This record gives sequence, structure tokens and C-alpha cells, in this order.
Amino acid sequence: MMNSTIATSGTPFSRRELLRVGGAGVMGISLAKLLGAAEGTTAGKSASVIAPKADSCIILMLNGGPSHLDMWDMKPEAPDNIRGEFKPIPSTLTGVPVSEHLPKLSQQMHRCTLIRSMHHGVNNAHAAAVYVALTGHDRGEIGGGALPTDNPYPGAVAARLLPNKPDALPHVALPYKTKEGAGGPPQPGFYGGLLGRSYDPLWVLKDPNAADFSVPEFTLGTDVSVERLAKRGELLTQFNSDLRNSPSRASFDAMDKMQHRALDVLTSDKVRSAFRLDQEPAVMRDAYGRNIYGQSTLLARRLIEAGTRVVTLSWAPDANATWDTHGSNFKTLKETLLPQFDSACGTLLSDLAQRSMLERTLVVVTGDFGRTPKINGNNGGRDHWNYCYTIMLAGGGMKAGHVFGASDRTGAFPADRPTSPGNVLATIYRLLGIDHRLELYDNLNRPHRIVPKGDVMEELIA
Repeated sequence: MMNSTIATSGTPFSRRELLRVGGAGVMGISLAKLLGAAEGTTAGKSASVIAPKADSCIILMLNGGPSHLDMWDMKPEAPDNIRGEFKPIPSTLTGVPVSEHLPKLSQQMHRCTLIRSMHHGVNNAHAAAVYVALTGHDRGEIGGGALPTDNPYPGAVAARLLPNKPDALPHVALPYKTKEGAGGPPQPGFYGGLLGRSYDPLWVLKDPNAADFSVPEFTLGTDVSVERLAKRGELLTQFNSDLRNSPSRASFDAMDKMQHRALDVLTSDKVRSAFRLDQEPAVMRDAYGRNIYGQSTLLARRLIEAGTRVVTLSWAPDANATWDTHGSNFKTLKETLLPQFDSACGTLLSDLAQRSMLERTLVVVTGDFGRTPKINGNNGGRDHWNYCYTIMLAGGGMKAGHVFGASDRTGAFPADRPTSPGNVLATIYRLLGIDHRLELYDNLNRPHRIVPKGDVMEELIA
């Protein structure tokens, strides 16, 4: 079975195909199945009730390994071959400077928590490092693409355990299925894994910055009105009514329910409108940045407004394309990466706050690892460094204006309160109202703890 995908090329599915075989088939799998996935709970154990502090989550995955030393854990007193070319500037969080190339984000730091003592066990394979960052499962230097036995990422877990919002897409990933390398297999960590393919995200793989950006799967053409689609739903109900008298009545009733939820999503003004970036004021689109990542971040905000619970943005077509700055680290950061990230993330935080959404929307900015303190000879590059790096969280119940942990004087190793992705994932789940100690069951009914090694970082929760 294929992933649910809005492809960047090829012939899109027609609306007739969307409704064939008794279900609203969307982007390669049945939307009814995707929505039905959100109805499930763990086999043999119901989800613990934890009052959530966040209704939704946006994950900005800086895929490739962003340099903590050149962003938000700068070492201006370190030797030249460590501190680099950039100068720190003050932020709205007293005593916590950031890079001079993050001016917008510097004005949002009072809303954020920085964790400066991150580390894990993967230093070479981007895929394995992304996997531990997004699932909390450290399997060592093992790549090989996404596997059906992988542990699920937060969007899939939330779809499995939390009630789905009416007329909403459960979880979405964009704008790339990042590959392990150019032409390589897709990275693990973004999928439903052992929960099954129906828990994979809805992939939006078109460039939201393109002048002709649209999602035809959620756009009714002149030949199919909302009313006509509803009529097809009525016909589907009549057809299914004949099947309810069979011994499998319960299964048909469940499928009928999911089919109608799929039709509700396809005809939802909220969902269809979320993809209409042309409805945004030009000044807002400019603020996020007129590039694929800026407009994807804006689209993430619009999807959250439309009821999507988790949106994950992977900031690279392949692991080596953007933040993997082995060469020309400072040139690439200064000219491209940091200006784009600053506009997207800085605007996202201020935009959410102005819309009174930040309090219930958790924003997570992370990466596979950091970069080496020592600058290499490849035109001023930095290499992989998993021994110490920084991530940022904001909103959704996180403590505002806080720094957790510290690195040593060169940013090489944690000097205070070392922590791991497992602890961060446990905290993210806690904020979403999920007990990270719960067991999920695969198709063979085998139990798998959501986060095997990790504890909630209670002091980071407001």
C-alpha cells in the first residue's frame, strides 16, 4: 500500500477515484482509513487521561544538523577556530544572546525555552539521528530507509491515541520526504511504522511558494460541487445499507462511519481553505519568507488553525542538502539558511502569539545533531557533532524565557544537566496529553512503549 501523498509530479487522482471502492481514496490510501486510524487506541490498554496543555504541535526539523555554535549557543570568548565568524546580539531573554543573523527570532526568545545540553548516540548516519530525534528510540548507526517495524513519530502517536478533531486532517508532513542522501531511501522517523501505513502522515509535497500552488485533491472542480459530492455520499450509504445485514455488520458500520468522515473532510471549507495561501495578506507571506520553507511554515500555521493536530516540516530534500554544512558553513548560514529560518520561525512565534494560538500550540525546533566546535579546512565548515547541541521549544505549556542545561566553554559537551531526545519526546507527549509510558501494539499484538527511555522534564512545563 502506498503512502498518502500529494505528489510533486505525475497525474493527480481524480475526484471519481477519490470515491471509488466505497471510500474517499486520497493520495494513494483511503482517507477513510487515515481518519479511521485516529479512532483507535492501544490494544489491550486504553490511553491514560492526562490533561493536555497543548492542542496541537508544529515541528520544524532542521534536517542535516544545524550549528548550535552559530545560532543560539555562541562562544564569543572561545579561540578563533571555534567561535567562528558570527557575532552575538542581545535577545528579549536577558543574558541569552543569539546569532546576529537571527534578528527576528531574537525578539521572540522571551517566549522560548532553549535546551543546550542535548546529546545522543548517533554521530554519522543522518537517518538514524533523525529517527532518535523524532521518536526517542536510539538504534545506533543504522540507516536503510523507513521500515514498517519503526517506532511511530508524534503525529502518528497522537492520531492513534487522541480523538480526532471534526472535519480535520489528523497530521500532515511537508514539504519533502527527506532522503538519506540524494537518490537514497526516505529517512525514518516521519511515519506510522509499527502502527501501520494508515498512520503515515498526509504528505504535502508541492512547493507552497509556487505561483500555481494548489492541492487539487481538496479542490472541487466545476464538474463536482459540494452538493454533488454529498449526493454521492448518500448513494454510498444506500449501497452500504444492503451490506449491514451480513455477518460483518460491525465492520461495515465502522467503515460507513469513516467514509462519511472522509466526505466531511473533503467537503470541509476549513480544510480546503487552509491550502489557500493566496488568502493570506501579502505582507504576512513576505514576513514568513517567499521560499519553500517560509511558505511551508505559514501553511503549517493555517493547517493548525483548520484543526490539524501535528504538522511536521522537514527542512531539506535530502540529508546533505541544507543544514549539513561540512563545507562553507558560515557562507551558507549567512546567505541562505539563517535568514530563511529567522523569517519563518520568528514570524511563526509572533503570528501565533498575536492570534492567541501560542498558548495551546507547541512549537518544536530540533535537528539530528549539532556541528563540531572546531572549524574544519573545507572553506570553514563544521562536521557532525552528537555530543552536545541545542534545541528550542515554545508555547503549548512550555515555560517561557528559560534555558535548560549548558554546554562547556567550547560547546563540545554538556557542562550541566545533560539530556536526550527521549526526555524531550516524553515532555512533548505529556504536553499533548499522552503518557509516554503507554504501550502501542503492532499488527502481531506485540507491545512497544512509546518512549522506551525518557522521563518528562517537569521543570520545563509552565
